[in-house]
Amino acid sequence: MSRRRHSDESDGGQAHKRRRTSEPTEIEDRLESLICRVGEKSTSSLESNLEGLAGVLEADLPNYKNKILRILCAVARTLPEKLTVYTTLVGLLNARNYNFGGEFVEAMIRQLKETLKNNLYNEALYLVRFLSDLVNCHVIAAPSMVAMFENFISVTQEEDVPQVRSDWFVHVVLSCLPWVGKELYEKKDVEMDRLLSQIEGYLKRRSKTHVPMLQVWIAEKPHPQEEYLDCLWAQVQKLKKDRWQERHILRPYIAFDSVLCEALQHNLPPFTPPGHMPDAQYPMPRVVFRMFDYTDAPEGPVMPGSHSVERFVIEENLHCIIKSHWKERKSCAAQLLSYPGKNKIPLNYHIVEVIFGELFQLPCPPHIDVLYTTLLIELCKLQPGSLPQVLAQATEMLYLRLDTMNTTCIDRLINWFSHHLSNFQFRWSWDDWADCLTLDAEKPKPKFVKEVLEKSMRLSYHQRIVDIVPASFTTLIPAEPSFYYKYGDESAGAASLPGYQTAITVGNAIKNRATNEEILTILKETPKPNQEDDDDEGESFNPLKTEVFLQTLLHLAAKSFSHSFSALAKFHVILKALTESDEGKLHILRVVYEVWRNHPQMISVLVDKMIRTQIVDCAAVANWLFSQDMAHEFTRFYVWEILHSTIRKMNKHVQKIQKELEDVKARLDKQQHKKRDSGDEEDMEKNSEDEEGQLEEQIERLQEKVESAQSEQKNLFLVIFQRFIMMLTEHLVRCETASVDINTPWYKTCTERLQQIFLMHHVTIQPYVGTLENLLFTAELDPHILAVYQQFCALQL
Repeated sequence: MSRRRHSDESDGGQAHKRRRTSEPTEIEDRLESLICRVGEKSTSSLESNLEGLAGVLEADLPNYKNKILRILCAVARTLPEKLTVYTTLVGLLNARNYNFGGEFVEAMIRQLKETLKNNLYNEALYLVRFLSDLVNCHVIAAPSMVAMFENFISVTQEEDVPQVRSDWFVHVVLSCLPWVGKELYEKKDVEMDRLLSQIEGYLKRRSKTHVPMLQVWIAEKPHPQEEYLDCLWAQVQKLKKDRWQERHILRPYIAFDSVLCEALQHNLPPFTPPGHMPDAQYPMPRVVFRMFDYTDAPEGPVMPGSHSVERFVIEENLHCIIKSHWKERKSCAAQLLSYPGKNKIPLNYHIVEVIFGELFQLPCPPHIDVLYTTLLIELCKLQPGSLPQVLAQATEMLYLRLDTMNTTCIDRLINWFSHHLSNFQFRWSWDDWADCLTLDAEKPKPKFVKEVLEKSMRLSYHQRIVDIVPASFTTLIPAEPSFYYKYGDESAGAASLPGYQTAITVGNAIKNRATNEEILTILKETPKPNQEDDDDEGESFNPLKTEVFLQTLLHLAAKSFSHSFSALAKFHVILKALTESDEGKLHILRVVYEVWRNHPQMISVLVDKMIRTQIVDCAAVANWLFSQDMAHEFTRFYVWEILHSTIRKMNKHVQKIQKELEDVKARLDKQQHKKRDSGDEEDMEKNSEDEEGQLEEQIERLQEKVESAQSEQKNLFLVIFQRFIMMLTEHLVRCETASVDINTPWYKTCTERLQQIFLMHHVTIQPYVGTLENLLFTAELDPHILAVYQQFCALQL
């Protein structure tokens, strides 16, 4: 029957064959799904699920051993929040199949070497923690784990290596101890005491110059902002004092103790940390973010103290959940709220603190800023009865501590809060913040409220902001984003202004679709304001010409961003002609500010467009932002938005040319290999030589372009840092002469903006450190300014 049925089918036996070949793939997918989903919500207990899964995997080992090894190694690296679930599973498999346990340990060591080689330090940390927890599951012998830790700590004795390298190895060992400290101490107490005393010695002698640059708040009250290794050390010390008893790690292997203790254990192969390489990128040091303590969560379970190891474990697991699920905000929020042991802790407070900790992490958050906004919105939807209240309490606390908050973090807070408000109809108890109305406008609180309303207007419209804010806040409400056209204001005597007639003629010419040449001819008639100047600069640059043309052009295109972009594109030739000199570039930016001073967003996008279309260059934008014309706007949020966007554009430009150069070099290499591999056919050789010649010429051209772009990039940073030094030096001298305190709101903002440039662009600035040290940050510089540079250098030392 079966033979006849197959022959009757139109495909013959093909369908049957296809089913058979796809069967292994289906089984592999099923295995992956079973392993990845174990430990999630289920009607059965975790223990019975693990036992069942161990049975399934054991049965599949003969045919799918490599696949199972690959999946288990991958989850150890990528799902650290389920660490103990997977170590228990490996323990059960090892008890049933000793050889498989040995192969798994070897595979993990191979993977650990690979991750360290590729600078994947977070993943390497999770792998070491996984190996350490296998000691609890009787897979790995405790003495060999202690030996690995001793090799890690020996890195602190190396000479001429960056501190961040030693920090990482010390951090790995300390962060494993909450999981495995008890077991190791029971088996190897003398060695562990020696290990901890070596760590203590290292922590006492390490430099902490970098800490002020990474703190969210400069004040130590109400919560100290501790350096991450110091905090973890205090937590481990308390854990040791408590006889290594912690109450928060889920330990499913305890239920299987009778099975696991019978299993044979494996010794880790000797593991020597790979040597330091000049291109190694170690994780930067951090400062632990603290916002709440037990007094802030009055009802329900008590929040663990900042030096209890439970606090570290909870925060570590919440960070891991965000890291694993950040691309899917809904599942990320659901996973955070279904955190194991949530009834024993004030979970909402922990979640909000961890999310803000990541958002404010310096130099930059682990994920894009907008993730944290969408995640908090999602959490508010899932827990409408409790989470919004905790979030409102947190926002209030952040507002109260603005005076001592880092300026970069205030920027992120402004972006988060305005975006969050836009999702909840901009509802907020603004009257509670009325205290900011009586303060100096330069103080952080009024500045914060003003910038939040400014940013909210971008996500809404002016009248909406006027309607939602109490009338008493009028002084902080942004101006209506209107265009200021000085040649159109009859009441201010526009007709008597120099260039008025030319402006009318240019306006009519643009409306009548005149050509660029015709408009340039009209502009030649513009009177020169400095007729007595006979120098060359006076001949080539006429500020009035730029003012007349750009004011008129932008006035006619003021309807929208698109109209303005089209205008810049259409009259690009004229704009390039007007900005041939550096003074011309500066003046065109002054005009953009003059006409759109009430619309910072328009200024930002127009400057951005002008850089892209090469009407102005990056150095001109930096000089303009630091010029006297913009001094009154210096502390405004949008000014720094423009500067950072300008630096990023410069960096992308350099990277793009470098990539082009690398691609052409790779093509030349390939061509030469091909030539060596092929025979000596004359025609082919001739073609190959021609092509090689062209590629070599291209490489030469691109090398020149790279050098030119890097020189431009270096010049941009020199301009920025030179301007910072000049402004800060003037302020310090002025205060010293007048015998007044240097610590004004302006000084705090300015020094923190200097820190921000170093932090946000540290990778790009690193190659130019020698130049900066020789030209700008010399020993003669005021110690207040030099301290910022030294903090930056300490980040990677």
